[in-house]
Amino acid sequence: MIDKVLGVLYGMAIGDAMGMPPELWSRERVKAHYGKITDFLDGCPENAISYQYKAGQFTDDTGQALAILDSLMETDFVPSGKNIAQHILEWAKRENAFENNILGPTSKVALKLFEEGKCAREFSDEAVSNGAAMRIAPVGALFMPEQWEALCAYVASVSQVTHTSDVTVAGATMIAMAVASAVTYGDRERMIEDALSVEAYALSLGASTVSPSLGARTRLGVRLAQAYASDEEKFLETLYQLVGAGVNTSESVPAALAIAYYSFDVKRCALLCANLGGDTDTIGAMATAVCGGAKGFRAIPEAYVEQINKANEADLKRYAEVIAEKRGRV
Repeated sequence: MIDKVLGVLYGMAIGDAMGMPPELWSRERVKAHYGKITDFLDGCPENAISYQYKAGQFTDDTGQALAILDSLMETDFVPSGKNIAQHILEWAKRENAFENNILGPTSKVALKLFEEGKCAREFSDEAVSNGAAMRIAPVGALFMPEQWEALCAYVASVSQVTHTSDVTVAGATMIAMAVASAVTYGDRERMIEDALSVEAYALSLGASTVSPSLGARTRLGVRLAQAYASDEEKFLETLYQLVGAGVNTSESVPAALAIAYYSFDVKRCALLCANLGGDTDTIGAMATAVCGGAKGFRAIPEAYVEQINKANEADLKRYAEVIAEKRGRV
């Protein structure tokens, strides 16, 4: 089981780092600048976010995920919103995340309000961005798919410090369930079915927003994956145009699930996400975590693992051991 959990963690870090250089650039600009991304690259000097990163470094997606795990380990895996917020805030300060434009729009405001001792609920109830989903993948590895109701409640509790709307809670829950399913069954069809199965209940756990259906967009993404199974470029182009690849949960979560379904392999998934355009690092972190959970750590190219280890100061094996030990018992 440690192999599968370690696959989730390295998959997340690899997808995040591979998608870092062109983060939040349009698909057209990514293609014009890079042609095609085929490996880890330094952040682009022209990119307002990625210019500060070196090849193989992961961003706030994986950074916040590890901060959440640090908090959960400290509280014996009983989520504490205050403790989670404190750990994410400490991470943000270490990374100069506020000054360097690293944080997403919702997390930035919510964490500032937390630091000032104010409640962020009025703001977080209306949020639709993907900050909760981008960092949730390791939490999914704590659960078996049949624990779906407990998984939903746990994800909502972990996410509450910055994201409390229906679409953000549901998006995060769908990613967590996709990971839980991938780790357990290693089957792409079952992964999609399980992810879709929790949408309605998870929506009921958050404040109502005006947002497109995550399930409908995910199903569309899967149909595109099936239609263009032998044409990666056509798949990415049509997914980008019809489902979207922006920072909203309703775009990035369905896109990530569709690419995970299409590739179901860490290397292929990370490269597809990096070349998609849009929120490439976040879509990469979510999608590639699912693939890592399905295939396990031993299926990941050794060179990718070495690059992640070299570029980041993080002991992912330590987290994997704890998650594997707690799996099914939180």
